[in-house]
Amino acid sequence: MPAFKVDGRFFLSYAGWKHHCSIYPIDDGLLQRHADLIRGYGRTKGALHFTAARPLPDALLADLVAQRVQEARARGGY
Repeated sequence: MPAFKVDGRFFLSYAGWKHHCSIYPIDDGLLQRHADLIRGYGRTKGALHFTAARPLPDALLADLVAQRVQEARARGGY
């Protein structure tokens, strides 16, 4: 599973599966802030699922990345 790092520490990863792709980790705060944008997307406790036919909205992805970078820097990474 490919992962992105900030300051040498993991903050976000993604994976492609047979029927969907996933981005990890997703928290409840992000899901609540973007409830309207994620309506209809699949998810698990820590992942948001999407497909090539229905990719994640740019605003959602940008907020997710910014939030995860901020959290990784504040906590010293994951």
